Amino acid sequence: WLFYKKAYGLGDESMGQAHDEKLILWFDEIGIEDVPLVGGKNASLGEMYQHLTGKGVAVPHGFAITAYAYRYLLKEAGIEAEIRQVLSDLDTEDMANLAERGEKCRDIIRNAPFPDTLRDAIIEAYQKMEAEYGENCDVAVRSSATAEDLPDASFAGQQETYLNIHGYDNIIQNCRKCFASLFTNRAISYRKHQGFGQFDVYLSITVQKMVRSDSASSGVLFSIDTESGFEDACFITGAWGLGENVVQGAVNPDEYYVYKPKLKEGKRPIVGKKIGSKAIKMIYDNDPSTEEPVKNIDTTEAERNSYVISDDEILQLAKWACIIEDHYGKGMDIEWAKDGDGKEVGTGDLFIVQARPETVHSQANKSVMETYKLLEKGTVLSEGLAVGTKIGQGVAHCIENVKDIGTFKKGEVLVTDMTDPDWEPIMKIAGAIVTNRGGRTCHAAIISRELGIPCVIGTGDATDNITTGQEITASSAEGETGYVYEGLLKYEIETTDLAN
Repeated sequence: WLFYKKAYGLGDESMGQAHDEKLILWFDEIGIEDVPLVGGKNASLGEMYQHLTGKGVAVPHGFAITAYAYRYLLKEAGIEAEIRQVLSDLDTEDMANLAERGEKCRDIIRNAPFPDTLRDAIIEAYQKMEAEYGENCDVAVRSSATAEDLPDASFAGQQETYLNIHGYDNIIQNCRKCFASLFTNRAISYRKHQGFGQFDVYLSITVQKMVRSDSASSGVLFSIDTESGFEDACFITGAWGLGENVVQGAVNPDEYYVYKPKLKEGKRPIVGKKIGSKAIKMIYDNDPSTEEPVKNIDTTEAERNSYVISDDEILQLAKWACIIEDHYGKGMDIEWAKDGDGKEVGTGDLFIVQARPETVHSQANKSVMETYKLLEKGTVLSEGLAVGTKIGQGVAHCIENVKDIGTFKKGEVLVTDMTDPDWEPIMKIAGAIVTNRGGRTCHAAIISRELGIPCVIGTGDATDNITTGQEITASSAEGETGYVYEGLLKYEIETTDLAN
């Protein structure tokens, strides 16, 4: 809570007693001061729903299953002591130890008896959603932790999200999985790295009407430039289908830049557009014989070669970014989605489905500037998008599957197809990170910036061109393109005292 008071300028009076023992709170009942009750994601959604919809920012309606509900589940099921016992000899540096204890904690919560009072409250709230959006309406079930979206730690993607969920039993089942995801291996490791105790954080759940981006597009929007921190640029990424592929780094998305000062003068200052490969898209899978409610399919050649939103939509998102940034008084990391094509599916309108503080440049030491410079050139093995502005090097370690991260050693350069947040336990000890897929706004890129580790993403061919045991240098210090060189190249770090 002290982090949030600092981040959002809140006073002690914000912690009212009015609804801190409710199991369910709707977006129009909560604001940013309610982070301890409903977590960062829900508090921000409530804040925008209450204060920014009147300014034209569209936010889908929904409700929060509170952190009190999570504590109520632990108490009624009598499982907290059991979880504490499992974690008593936790070692987050030992991947086998971490995986074993994480799995045990999740199993305890998934198999715990679900209190009837909580089940009834969730179903009653979902029935109100049905009254608003239709019987059996589709919702997203997303985690919202009470230590999340902090000014210096995003907790990006550390818990789980479940999309296209409908029906009473499915809602309860996915709420169970969401509560259990407070103890994903990556979340346990991330909390430890950020200095949080494992019981300093509680989980709330977001239940929000789905935006039908499965039949349109979605992405991520930063109100500042992600790499330089330049405050006058708005940076947008997007891909076809549901937004999980963009945030998980599974696709190389389109990129758009808008110059905010001219936008505020009524101009149309789109200063950059770049088509991404967007090889796959996530869509609904409503086949009752399949286990998952969503699936990935290949995009068509026409989809790969076209932009996912129009210039008018780019400008609308940028205007919303300015409104959201002005409201919070800081750079923001925002998720957006388009509701179908407006003809066969959905309204065709844009929506904001999440907003959190940008966590790197807002916390940077502005009085000291570090500049990394290569002193020699080598053979380029692969190139992609540069994340950060540093240089890292070491022995390459190519890993295909996250199950094999236990073989990774500190200081090695991680080379893989893509990294979702499950890779966090080894990302924090890597000399650098190189991936085939992903964009500058995916969770892995956000976490890499927070950790201060150079990252070259979206190369397309790193795992083909680099072999385990090979000495390599990854450079994000040469502009927007990141390069992976053969050998351990010499480089220097210039430190400039801007205060003097």
